Amino acid sequence: MADVHSKETRSYNMSRIKSKNTKPEIFVRKFLHTNGFRYRLHVKDLPGKPDIVLPKYKTVIFVNGCFWHGHDQCRYYVIPKTKTEWWLSKINGNKAKDIINVNSLKKAGWRVIVVWECELKPKTIKATLQTIVETMYDLSKIPKL
Repeated sequence: MADVHSKETRSYNMSRIKSKNTKPEIFVRKFLHTNGFRYRLHVKDLPGKPDIVLPKYKTVIFVNGCFWHGHDQCRYYVIPKTKTEWWLSKINGNKAKDIINVNSLKKAGWRVIVVWECELKPKTIKATLQTIVETMYDLSKIPKL
């Protein structure tokens, strides 16, 4: 099956997709900041360069796009009909790297929260953000070692 766009149009469309400072990520950041949490962004020293790092709580948050990270059983994760093999390789590679990064962070003592793009849609965003904040407040009650 041929692509519905020309090579130039497809290239332009793909170039417009951001890897950081995405709308879902900004929603989470604004909500955290409003609730008094301070964080660092895209810390290069940590595996996977987490989107949000809360050093005080030794917690990282990844805000994952459902398509790019292959969110199983999600309506936003649709495998393209063109270059299917290439896309599956790309997405499965992302999923494998995600697992390695999460395991490395946990092994280093970090708590990892993964928020999916679909959890930040209008019907679920409030509950998702509230759960993150509740998790952070619960973590703050844990005595420091």
